[in-house]
Amino acid sequence: MKYYELTYLISPDLSEEEAKSCQEKIISLIQEVGGTLGEVKTPVRKKMAYLSTLNFHLDPEKLGSLEKKLKSEQKILRYLILKKKILKKIPEILIEKPKRIVRPKVELKEIEKKLEEILGET
Repeated sequence: MKYYELTYLISPDLSEEEAKSCQEKIISLIQEVGGTLGEVKTPVRKKMAYLSTLNFHLDPEKLGSLEKKLKSEQKILRYLILKKKILKKIPEILIEKPKRIVRPKVELKEIEKKLEEILGET
């Protein structure tokens, strides 16, 4: 199974409840073709449409079937399906923390002495 992200626009003429029911319909379409859901974001109303994103796992062979079902849904204005990479968590033990550089404190008198030695003013 591959990991995908579906971003879609829903008609702005719908109420919030209708937008949520449309999202539930999309979720059921994904589950019908054998997909499993990941992160689901609630539809957000923008000026021209409702915008929402959800992530899911699906066999690549079944992606065409899902796209046909999404195209037949009248409330969906546009959609985009992207293949995503699953980020694996790196154990904290393997993450190197930057080392703190400790610089010795030098007195101003010592610096003046060195400058006099270098310049030959002693």
